[in-house]
Amino acid sequence: MDRFQEMRVFVAVVDAGSFVRAAEALDLSKTAVSRLVSDLEARLGVRLLHRTTRKLSLTPEGELFHERCRQLVDGVAEAEAELSTHVGQAIGQLRVNVPVTFGLLHLAPLWPAFMAMNPRVTLDVTLSDRLVDLVEEGFDVAVRIARLQASSLISRQLTSTRLILCASPQYLSRCGTPQHPAELTEHAVIAYSLLAMGDQWEFSGPQGQKEPILVRVSPRMRTNSGDTCVAAALQHMGLVLQPSFLVGPHMESGALVEVMPEYRSIELGVYAVYPSRRHLTPKVRALIDFLADAFRMRAWPA
Repeated sequence: MDRFQEMRVFVAVVDAGSFVRAAEALDLSKTAVSRLVSDLEARLGVRLLHRTTRKLSLTPEGELFHERCRQLVDGVAEAEAELSTHVGQAIGQLRVNVPVTFGLLHLAPLWPAFMAMNPRVTLDVTLSDRLVDLVEEGFDVAVRIARLQASSLISRQLTSTRLILCASPQYLSRCGTPQHPAELTEHAVIAYSLLAMGDQWEFSGPQGQKEPILVRVSPRMRTNSGDTCVAAALQHMGLVLQPSFLVGPHMESGALVEVMPEYRSIELGVYAVYPSRRHLTPKVRALIDFLADAFRMRAWPA
């Protein structure tokens, strides 16, 4: 049996935290993954993993061996990346992490065109609103919607989106339309729980007012899903603060209307980010250039 394959599978099991998830990531059966790890332990004559019904943990010998295996697996990946860079072709698996709603609405329709343009690339796209660690979790690229802070990641802005305060006409007719951010404390608010500024919402004042206006809301409902926030607003439950790429179509149809348009909330960038410690391989460059081109002419409510 290929010793490198055994080590690669062992690293995948440790990274995934289970044989089942490692098997899915490697496109192998659970039986094959379990056998490869058992063969590795038998060949080395040591137990590398403690196995229980609930979790896996490394033995002291496993911790030492995993560190060396990780270096070897990463070294092979780096060598392949350098070779593909030298050859100049987009080749190999490309692991991408994207936000759930943005990924479904605006990225999913783009993948077929990217695959057609890059037939030697295989895509592994994970949708998650969790802030993943690209290096630790092995992603080549992530799309992030944020005010990017300084970090070890390199980024390229693809487009931007503005957080828009909106509600249904029926809700506003029933409960009144706030005229100033301070009045939000008197209204039902559906809050996105992963919003970086939390329950302290920020607005810019009318022209000429330099200091931002901060108001602490008390949500009637909170959720980690922007889609759920919008669905609640469409059912006349209250006010939401959501990105223009999500609420734009509902504003165009009239199902939602912007509230206090003279008080604008923050603008967020939509970025492609990747780990700075890696070479910008042709497959990564191809994806970033493709996304930049795709979003160059994209416009949501300003």
